[in-house]
Amino acid sequence: MEHLNFFQLMAEDIRTALERDPAARSGFEVFTVYAGVHALWAHRISHWLWKHKLYWLARANAQIARFFTGIEIHPGARIGRRLFIDHGMGVVIGETAEIADDVTLYHGVTLGGVSLEKVKRHPTIEEDVVIGAGAKVLGNITIGSHSRIGANAVVVKSVPTQSVVVGVPGQIIRRMHEVRENIPDLEHADLPDAISRYLQSINARMSSLEAKLDVHPKEKAILHQEADGTWEIDWDGDYVI
Repeated sequence: MEHLNFFQLMAEDIRTALERDPAARSGFEVFTVYAGVHALWAHRISHWLWKHKLYWLARANAQIARFFTGIEIHPGARIGRRLFIDHGMGVVIGETAEIADDVTLYHGVTLGGVSLEKVKRHPTIEEDVVIGAGAKVLGNITIGSHSRIGANAVVVKSVPTQSVVVGVPGQIIRRMHEVRENIPDLEHADLPDAISRYLQSINARMSSLEAKLDVHPKEKAILHQEADGTWEIDWDGDYVI
């Protein structure tokens, strides 16, 4: 594995931000005003202090970084290369969290613990994972590589490689095609809604059953989806045979 010094990592972080944020206009802009990049640099210092058992100094440095960036990263967290934290406000990364290379986090993401014991209690995030705004990933679980976690999802169990997770609690959907390109998939507008699709399948089966039994509802199906994607519920529907 190529070993980079602190300043080489800084340059790599700036390039990463330029690649993943279309709003970034120059390296100077990223260097001076990108809170997510600043928090990552501060964490590298805090983590070095933590590994050398300078715990108070590590926590103090992390607290200062939190004050200026709005991002809380525990000094004990292990973070790989090319992490990009977009916007960043409200991001929390716990002590035993592990993040591999080429991960993207949006604002409000929590990598939290669910145990009071001093053990591995925070998530492991594998490479090329994108975690959407407000998502909560809790406990000693693993998010498989090339996965996407939808905005505001709550994930409490491990996720296989190449999966999409949406909803509360998170519904895991395996992506059947192989991800070959080493390019983060940042598209969040086309995440599959497992519950919606399941309801649609139930509605289709009900309609088929009604037709076979010659059952005719007086009104539109109690639950149906309009052309614009919104659901309509009619609790006054009645059935006649």
